[in-house]
Amino acid sequence: MAGNVRPTRAGSVLSKGPADHRWWTFAVVSLALFMGMLDNLVVTTALPSIQRAIGASMANLEWIVNAYTLGFAVLMIPAAALGERLGRRRVLLAGVALFTAGSALAAVSSGAALLIIARAVQGIGSAFIAPLTLTILVSVFPAEKRAAAIGLWSGVSGLGLAAGPLVGGAIVNGFTWNAVFWLNVPIGIVLLVLGRWRISEARTGARIVDPLSVLLVSGGLLGVVYGLIRGNALGWGSAQIAASMAAGGLLLALFLVRQRGRVSPMLDLGLFASRSYSTANLVGFLSSFAMFGSIFFITLFVQGAWGWKPLQAGLGTMPWTGTIMLTAPLAGALAGRLGARRVVVAGMAAQAVSLFWIGTAATAGSSYVSLLPGFILGGLGMGLSFAPLSATVMMGLAPSRRGEASGAYNTVRELGGVFGIAVLGAVFQGVVHVPAEFVGGFHLALKVASAVLAAGAVVSFLLPGRPASGRGAADAEHHVGEVAVQPVVSRELGME
Repeated sequence: MAGNVRPTRAGSVLSKGPADHRWWTFAVVSLALFMGMLDNLVVTTALPSIQRAIGASMANLEWIVNAYTLGFAVLMIPAAALGERLGRRRVLLAGVALFTAGSALAAVSSGAALLIIARAVQGIGSAFIAPLTLTILVSVFPAEKRAAAIGLWSGVSGLGLAAGPLVGGAIVNGFTWNAVFWLNVPIGIVLLVLGRWRISEARTGARIVDPLSVLLVSGGLLGVVYGLIRGNALGWGSAQIAASMAAGGLLLALFLVRQRGRVSPMLDLGLFASRSYSTANLVGFLSSFAMFGSIFFITLFVQGAWGWKPLQAGLGTMPWTGTIMLTAPLAGALAGRLGARRVVVAGMAAQAVSLFWIGTAATAGSSYVSLLPGFILGGLGMGLSFAPLSATVMMGLAPSRRGEASGAYNTVRELGGVFGIAVLGAVFQGVVHVPAEFVGGFHLALKVASAVLAAGAVVSFLLPGRPASGRGAADAEHHVGEVAVQPVVSRELGME
């Protein structure tokens, strides 16, 4: 096994090793993240081909997307806790195995029902992968190099965003629809081999995976997310949606009460006492709400109003997605020097201007060049925001707390995207009653999203204004206790 494993003062286990071990670990966790990001956009691009090939209805297509979202959103917090209890590498690779198996099952599906089940398996696998990639990455890089490493990791995520529409468009133009799923199988096999060979195991044993807590948080998120993704289709006042949202909210409330009353909770609510952590979560939620909700409508616009084919859409949005890939690594380094506040405020402001620009200039007869500045600004803003927010979430925490911090943050961001699509969809549907009103609804949805991002830029001023020194950050990690999170975070981020 590459590297070695040593216990910390807090009783956790932290992977340490030479530089080549760090970069092998970076390569594995980044490839795992890339696989998930790529798959989501490739499948979205391939939906029309899937519909024709297997005779899927529109309701089937919705569930091909929603099954993945449900599996992904509801299990990240339990998955992060399992990683601390059973071993981070073990849980990450279990997620890769599930995702790969789900991809193979999807590829051989001959009907919508089996494909929906396969997509749910993929989503569950992704829930095990997403929080663990960040936790493992942070564990192998010293404090002074983490911001840059997280920036590069975010850049790989941007590469997945950029490549997804292109790969999806190319596949559906030249191959059968199931090639979009076969693509994941060799990547997954490579990850399983490299992960077992190159990632050191680490576990803290600090989080007790309480079965009742797992049921409460998973059931609660399932109810809320189901209500959000089906609300526009079934009606927000329908009995099914009202019951789903109410039951989900009640279960989540019971989960929070149970966590507050336990000596060793699965999710320590004390994390949110840190201003930097709670602010990063709120800004991440607002960013996902606005941008992922808007990207959904921008895709509809270029393919509907402009009549672009999937490959054209992928190429046309490259200035957006490609800019994320280029900017994110630089943002990580900048945040390491300037602090998260300046970088994220600039990123959120750029995203707000981007959506306002597109939501004003885009018409059925407008030129691509007229929207290009908006696409570039959108990518620049997302790239500036991703890495500093992820780094802020992990700063100042004991190694044993990083898993739950990452799991909660990833869940909040995913909920932001689900809320964004639901709310902006409701705004759009409230305006659009006939096809001729499409552009007006598109404009309003993007301007609402722009306002949300502007609010996020204001909230971002609460983020840490200057970075801690590398030595100070490292020292804080080795002396942080399991209870007093806020003083340590405040000290490290210069907030006291």
